[in-house]
Amino acid sequence: MARQTRVPLTPDERAQRRKILSAVLITCIAVVMIGSSLHVVKLGAGRMNDMRQLVSYDIKNEANHERAAGEDIQLHHQNEVGEVKGGYTVEEAEQLLSREQWEELSTMVTIPAGPFMMGSDLDRADPADKPRHQVNLPAYAIDKYPVTNAQYARFVAATGHRPPSNWKNGKFPAALVLHPVTLVTWYDAQAYAKWAHKRLPSEAEYEKAGRGTDERRWPWGNTMDPKKLNTYYTVNSTTPVNAYPQGASVYGVFDLSGNVDEWTSSDFLPYPGSIAPTITFLGKVPVQSNAQDRSLKISDQKIIPRSYKVLRGGSWKGDPFSTSLFHRDNAFANMTSDFYGFRCAASPTDIQHTP
Repeated sequence: MARQTRVPLTPDERAQRRKILSAVLITCIAVVMIGSSLHVVKLGAGRMNDMRQLVSYDIKNEANHERAAGEDIQLHHQNEVGEVKGGYTVEEAEQLLSREQWEELSTMVTIPAGPFMMGSDLDRADPADKPRHQVNLPAYAIDKYPVTNAQYARFVAATGHRPPSNWKNGKFPAALVLHPVTLVTWYDAQAYAKWAHKRLPSEAEYEKAGRGTDERRWPWGNTMDPKKLNTYYTVNSTTPVNAYPQGASVYGVFDLSGNVDEWTSSDFLPYPGSIAPTITFLGKVPVQSNAQDRSLKISDQKIIPRSYKVLRGGSWKGDPFSTSLFHRDNAFANMTSDFYGFRCAASPTDIQHTP
C-alpha cells in the first residue's frame, strides 16, 4: 500500500480548526455547568419542599413533630381565637407548690443604686449592642427567678387570663411546675406584672442585675461555661428556674443567661452614639407580592410603623454568644415563642406588696 502524503494545513484551515475546537470546548463546559445547575436546583427544590413540610404540617399533629419556624405564631393565633377549656381553679393553683416554694419563688433581689457600663465595644458584638456606655440607675428590685408555670397558673386562675397555647386544656404537665412559663407575649407579661403589683424590668435593669459593676460578660464572669446555664440545645427544653445556682449573678439572681429569652419594658432603639444602620431598629414584616412567592414561601421585608420590644438573656435554643449579658434580642410585642419568658421588677419599697 502506498504511503499517503500528509498535506500541510494552510493558515486559514488551522484557524478554522481552532475555532471549531474552541466551540466544542465551550459547549462541553456549558453542558456541564447547566447539568450542575439543574442538579443544585433539584436539590434546592427538594430542600425547600422539606422545609415547607416542616413548617406547614397540620397543627393537629404537632405533638408528633419538633417545633418549626412560624409554628408558635400559628399556635398562638389559634389559642387567642379559640375557646378556653379546663384550667386551674384558684385552690388548685395554690396547691401546685408548698408554702416554702411559693415564698422562694416570690423572692426579689435589691440592686443598689449607681452607675454601670452597658453595651459592648467587642468587634464581634452586634452593631445594636454598641457602643459601651455608662448608665446610672436608682436602686430597684428584680425577681430572683423567671416567672414559672406555677406562678402564671395562679395568675390565670385569679384573673381569667388566657393560658399559653402549650397548656393542654388550660394546664401544663406537672413536671414543668418550676419551669419558666413560655409562649407568652409582651402583653401577657405586662398583664402578669400589673397583677403582681410589679412591672417589667428595663433592659438596663436586666443587664446590670447580671453584669454588676465589673462588666462581666456572663453572670459568673467572662468565660463561657456550659455547666452554668441552659443554652444551645444542651438540654433541648427549658429547665427548672433553680437548676443552675452556680450560674447566679453577683447579686444572686438566677437564669439571667440562658433558659428563656426574657421580655423587658424597653423599646428596641439605638444607644447614644450608635453607628448601627437605622433599618436595624425599624419594624419589619414579611410580604409576599405574587403567587410564585406564596407558593415558594419566599417573602420580602416591609418596614412598618411599629417598634420592637427588647428581650434579654438568650435561651435554651440560642447560641452561647446570644447569652452574653450585653446582647439584645428583639420581637414585636404580640409575638410569642417556646423560648420567650419574663421576670418582674419593682421599686424596693413595693416588694412587700407583691402576692
